[in-house]
Amino acid sequence: MTETSGAKKEVEEDSYLVTYTKHLERKIRALETEKQLIDAERIRLEREVHAIRTELERMRQTPLIAATVVDVLEDGRVIVKSSTGPYFVVQAYSGLGASKIMPGARVALNQRTFSLVEVLPPTRDPFVRAMEVEEAPQVTYEDIGGLKEQIREIRETVELPLLKPELFKKVGIDPPKGVLLYGPPGTGKTMVARAVAHETKTTFIRVISSELVQKFIGEGARLVRDIFNMAREKAPSIVFIDEIDAVGSKRMDLATSGDREVQRTLMQLLSELDGFDARGDVRIIAATNRPDILDPALLRPGRFDRMIEFPLPDEEAIMDIFRIHTRKMNLDESVSFAELVKKTNGATGADIKAICTEAGMFAIRELRDRVTMDDFLQAVEKIMGKEEGNSFNPQLYG
Repeated sequence: MTETSGAKKEVEEDSYLVTYTKHLERKIRALETEKQLIDAERIRLEREVHAIRTELERMRQTPLIAATVVDVLEDGRVIVKSSTGPYFVVQAYSGLGASKIMPGARVALNQRTFSLVEVLPPTRDPFVRAMEVEEAPQVTYEDIGGLKEQIREIRETVELPLLKPELFKKVGIDPPKGVLLYGPPGTGKTMVARAVAHETKTTFIRVISSELVQKFIGEGARLVRDIFNMAREKAPSIVFIDEIDAVGSKRMDLATSGDREVQRTLMQLLSELDGFDARGDVRIIAATNRPDILDPALLRPGRFDRMIEFPLPDEEAIMDIFRIHTRKMNLDESVSFAELVKKTNGATGADIKAICTEAGMFAIRELRDRVTMDDFLQAVEKIMGKEEGNSFNPQLYG
């Protein structure tokens, strides 16, 4: 009995030891996992502490003084005008490179020694940055109807110099510096400019001339400078100036202070147009509904060399425009383009687009999925009825 009980006791002790050993092993694994988590958290906190210390050191740095370079002397010293007003002759940090330091550049000066330590990027008005169209406009030449001759001319004067400048070099001529598009509203001037930007894959900068008319003296001229500087930086680029008559109208001898500010803006625009290389990577397109009131200085050779007229569409052009704007529409068999062309004589491309949209709305109003001829006739009556009171004078564009 004693031996049996002793053996039994040994078995129980062995079983206990095995169970306890497994328990300890599980505890060790759990502690190792916990240690790994703590190590990962420690590394994360160390990185955070390092980032905070770096930011703290950066914030403790002595502030720099903004200045503008006035001139660079032969011995390497630089004349600058600080933001506080006075002029200084300072030494430039040798690591900057002489090519970066030029008159007009923005620089930073050490607050204690006034030495030039950094070249700052040029300022640009947020208003000007907003004029840049980041993505190429989604308008192609196939989306434009009835303007084959106008598209050919603008491709020759804008697209070819950007895509194949070597052709002009071989022939030995300079392409036109600027192109002026003129004609009644809604005839496709803006649309063609957007299509050119799409085809050339260039930066498209759209400027509304009325936005250049500012309240304070010199602000409009400064905006013009910033726009053309951005065009040079973003080259190849197209600057499209819409409604240019807002700043480009004829100058009068008797003018108010507001008129004189518009004239200052015009003078800056003329100066920028003169400063462009005809073979450069920046092309200028302008559009207007009133070419008769533009200042002659704006139209002289060397600025806007080519003028392209955008007339009201003829019957063939109206047919093309109807087909373009209805190619995605679900039309009924009763729709006759020939009849619509007769009823829309004198309509612009914008009018025809509005007619197609309005016809679709008449169908939607009655919960139909097909557009009928009656819908188009109602749309013509609605849209063209608004145009009856227009006092358009074709002689302005002759």
